[in-house]
Amino acid sequence: MRENTGMKSLKLSIRKKIILLFTVFILVGGAIWFLNYYKHDLLNKKLQLIEKKDVILNTILEARRYEKNYFLSLDEANLKNALFYIQQAEKRLQDIISSNSPYISAEALLESRQELKMYGEALSKLLSFYHQEGSLRLDERLVKDFPKHQKEVTALGRKITSNMEQMVRQERKIVNRLLKDSRRYHLLALCGLITLSIGAVLFLFFNINKPLKSIEEAIHKIAMGDYTNIPSVWTDDEFASLVSSLNDMINELNRRNEQLIQAKKLASLGTLTSGVAHELNNPLNNISTSVQILLEELDDGDREYKKELLLETERQVERARDIVKALLEFSRERSFCLKRVRLKDVVDDTIRLIRGELPADVELQVEVPEEITGDMDPRRMQQVLLNLILNGIQAMEGSGVLKIAATQDEEAGEFCFMVQDTGKGIPEEILPKIFDPFFTTKDGGGDGGPGHAEYHGIIEQPGSGLGLSICHSIVEKHGGRIEVESKPGEGATFTIHLPLKGIDHGPAESDDPGC
Repeated sequence: MRENTGMKSLKLSIRKKIILLFTVFILVGGAIWFLNYYKHDLLNKKLQLIEKKDVILNTILEARRYEKNYFLSLDEANLKNALFYIQQAEKRLQDIISSNSPYISAEALLESRQELKMYGEALSKLLSFYHQEGSLRLDERLVKDFPKHQKEVTALGRKITSNMEQMVRQERKIVNRLLKDSRRYHLLALCGLITLSIGAVLFLFFNINKPLKSIEEAIHKIAMGDYTNIPSVWTDDEFASLVSSLNDMINELNRRNEQLIQAKKLASLGTLTSGVAHELNNPLNNISTSVQILLEELDDGDREYKKELLLETERQVERARDIVKALLEFSRERSFCLKRVRLKDVVDDTIRLIRGELPADVELQVEVPEEITGDMDPRRMQQVLLNLILNGIQAMEGSGVLKIAATQDEEAGEFCFMVQDTGKGIPEEILPKIFDPFFTTKDGGGDGGPGHAEYHGIIEQPGSGLGLSICHSIVEKHGGRIEVESKPGEGATFTIHLPLKGIDHGPAESDDPGC
């Protein structure tokens, strides 16, 4: 209950994370777009302002041209034209001021307008020296005041022209600076968007793609029979909950698999019963014969002969005890327990269990060196050997050669053993499927056609298809692998590769003091 409550109080769900990601992306992208739009709009306004000021400057220059022509010719028409252009310039300047644009310096423009007004008034004063019909007044006032007005007009014209040219130059500098800033802002915006995109990709990779990939690989391993727990993810969302649930499922599958292995052991005992009974019958017969001889020779004084009979009886009792002990050890349920054992001992114990199942025409060849030792669970490995040996016996149908051989590779850090028979072999189309759980072509399973079960026996209930699957599971739990080579009519060879140093599965809950 506490765990479920913790799962409900997740910090952020996947949906919230994705919404947050796109919200940040939109906000940052929008801020970058707004900044660039603002700078572009500012640049556009400044360009329009320069264009308007250029028009005003050209109008002033046109007025100055007529002014100069006037002072050269004293023609009233030139004076009127100069005054007209100044009035036009003043009107255009007033339009700029009236726009209340935040992109202009109103103080400088007001000062320029005042200078234009003074310049226009100075030109208007010159008109007072003309008669109504347009002729110049030739009087004392003209001689006295005209030079003074000429200097005033020229000075004002020069000043207003200089100021306007300076204003245009200043605006151009501002525009050039804005162009440089615009390029810089565009580059920064591009870098920002690239960084944000990379961040989004990394976020999606680590928070969605990577957990999904881990879960996908784990499910694939489960389908292949590997029930190793999935590494926990740090996303703290539905993926973490899913991984936790999958691990619970894997743990349950492992527990069920252990129960299944034990059930298969007990099922195998039924197959071994006749062989064990035959194996026990020999020492019991010897014991019975020795006891009968002792009873008959009870009054005979040959103590050495009686002692030899009793010693033989003791050996046969030990032999029977070993057979029963091996059978009990095989049937006992225990946790996975790795310990250092000799492979030859495991092979010998297994052969002792199935010796009674060996047909008279089946030759058993054992080539397992005494020095090969490795970390393994002897009882589970004994079950693998038992399955493979009985498979080979069934495949040879009463006659042939069954070979058990082993080698050790120190450089590779592994040893391997093989079980080879001269039976019918396995068809090529069946080979990729023989380790699949529940795969069988016996009655009650598969498609009923010729298949693995007809060519190679499996120690299992009819149609269950679990014998080789369990072998595969046990070998993988040891950190090894099982391979098969076979052709129809040429027998089959099962090769098991195991590491010299086994995988640590944690402390075993077993009553075996060797664990």
